[in-house]
Amino acid sequence: MSGKRGRRGSPGRRSHTARAELSFSVSHMERLLREGHYAQRLSSSAPVYLVAIIQYLAARVLELARHEAQNSSRRHLTPEPVDVAARSNALLRDLFRTIAPSPRWPWPSPSCPTTPGFPAPGGRGRQAPGPLTDQPHSPGGPGLPAALGTVTASQ
Repeated sequence: MSGKRGRRGSPGRRSHTARAELSFSVSHMERLLREGHYAQRLSSSAPVYLVAIIQYLAARVLELARHEAQNSSRRHLTPEPVDVAARSNALLRDLFRTIAPSPRWPWPSPSCPTTPGFPAPGGRGRQAPGPLTDQPHSPGGPGLPAALGTVTASQ
């Protein structure tokens, strides 16, 4: 009976998410990429890679937010420490600089006075950010930090 396996030896069907050992859904990301028509063809590893990046960023932001909440003697994680954590980290601030703030938390924390688009302490109200074309772009394009946007050609 070579080539046949019983129920115990059979690994069974596993989802893309389970095979990649990720928490976020790979099939959902694949569907979004296909429906968005970002390219004519889509490799099978593209949604896995993108989900891994998004999951890493989410874990990093939540870890920083947890530390921010603990430093503020808070027992619950609310949008405010998440926003402060994302804006206090230089790489995350560059990555999220084109994202509008949440309507629930439109003002930055006093611990982060240099947030782009917001006045310094003692300023007069929130400054409205200009269109994306008026903001300085990193070498990788809008929304990418300079470290992620630089690509060197190797010969």
